[in-house]
Amino acid sequence: MTRETDSEDYMSDATATLDELLALVAQGDQAAFARLYDQIAPRVLGLVRRLLRDHAQSEEVTQEIFLEIWQNATRYDSAKGGASTWIMTMAHRRAVDRVRASQSSRDRDTKIGIRDYDAAYDNVSETVQVRVEHERVEKAMLRLTELQRQAVSLAYYGGYSHSEVATLLSVPIGTVKTRLRDGMIRLRDELGVAS
Repeated sequence: MTRETDSEDYMSDATATLDELLALVAQGDQAAFARLYDQIAPRVLGLVRRLLRDHAQSEEVTQEIFLEIWQNATRYDSAKGGASTWIMTMAHRRAVDRVRASQSSRDRDTKIGIRDYDAAYDNVSETVQVRVEHERVEKAMLRLTELQRQAVSLAYYGGYSHSEVATLLSVPIGTVKTRLRDGMIRLRDELGVAS
């Protein structure tokens, strides 16, 4: 008997089992594959659809599963379980892989979205706060002595070092340090900053 004759015998026999059909598929029998497909495709699609919920993706994954069955039918071992179990396990594994891949893609997109998200902030509010603080410091600076104000202005607004301030004011460096310390204490008290 040839493979075609064997296949015709199984095709005419309505009780051909999935195990028998899978054995013929392993030999490259396309008619047996069509019969196998007709028998189990609704169950495979149903399982995949329950896991994926998206009909188009479910059909795509089901097609991948049947391609895998066609390519790997020779690996099926009936001693390890029935053909139905082998096929449904393959379907479940493929569907779960698709769910994981989709979730991984969504997670990656979310991370990229968060990374690229430029949160708007209130420039007006920030500008007002800076202006108010600047006005508070200006008022507090007016409460310093002229000598303290000069030292603080040169050191903190001018960016000069203590020795440069001493040279500019023609006073000893110790005097500059004392004026700066006293001026900063007074500013702290005026601004209500805790030490």
